[in-house]
Amino acid sequence: MRTSVITRFAKNDRSISGRRRIAALAATTVLAGGMQLLATDTAWAGTPTAGTPTAAASTAKTPTPTHHGTLEPGFPKMNPAGLSITAGGPKVQVTLSVANLTGAPYQNVTGVLGVYNPADGGLRAEDLTIEVASGGGWKPVKLVHGGGDPSAFTVVSPATTTARLEDGRSVDFVFRVGLSAKASKEMTSLAFVAKAQAPGSEPVTGSVRVFDVTHAAAPAPDTKPTTPAKPAPKPTKSAEPTKAAQPAADQSKDAAPTAAPATTAPAGTPELAHTGSSGTNTFLALSSAAFLALGAGTLVAVRRLRRQH
Repeated sequence: MRTSVITRFAKNDRSISGRRRIAALAATTVLAGGMQLLATDTAWAGTPTAGTPTAAASTAKTPTPTHHGTLEPGFPKMNPAGLSITAGGPKVQVTLSVANLTGAPYQNVTGVLGVYNPADGGLRAEDLTIEVASGGGWKPVKLVHGGGDPSAFTVVSPATTTARLEDGRSVDFVFRVGLSAKASKEMTSLAFVAKAQAPGSEPVTGSVRVFDVTHAAAPAPDTKPTTPAKPAPKPTKSAEPTKAAQPAADQSKDAAPTAAPATTAPAGTPELAHTGSSGTNTFLALSSAAFLALGAGTLVAVRRLRRQH
């Protein structure tokens, strides 16, 4: 009896253990399938449909460019030797270049031209005329004081800003600068400094170019035209000067009297009678006597005619 009972219990226990194993295997199989289904549903739910923006895409931000270094302003196209400007003379050309070698692009880069007198002051805003090349022409620019130095100025103009400057590229800003004739005569030099700036960054100062200043000579005052003097006559050769003749009285004292030269009539010609001072007096006396006789005769004739009447 005992043996059969134990045998039956053992058989029942074996069957129960087998059932438990089968149930555990089935549960494991169902659980694994459910996990796979859950993973599949989750993946399907996260796949965006065409034309539907996702939350992750709407919140994405453009990465901030990383620059290695700063902008490089300067005057690479201008030879520092032999630069000069004349007060009151023609304008000179100044080319400011800004290079970007930082590894990333820049937005709204501005080229800034600084002007100052290397000596102590002596430069006024009205002494300068500055234009910038823009749109195929020249546009005047505004000058503002640059810092605490009253003789330093900075050029301000929208034409000196570029929208975008790519990495490895450079941009040129071309200026024309004129110096007034009314500038101080003591000014001997004029300096230009290259600067650059981009939004969110500090201004960068580059190289400097110095121009020698010369002052034009003042124009001569206007004078009324004068009639040119007639040229003096050319000197002619003349005979050697003779000694001035001495007065007759002196000559008579110094010189011995000489006999008058005898005049001889030519052959065959009768010699004329010579009359002296006595001959002249005789002629006058005879003439007077004739006139007196004529007058007396006339008077006698007149009296006779009166008596007859």
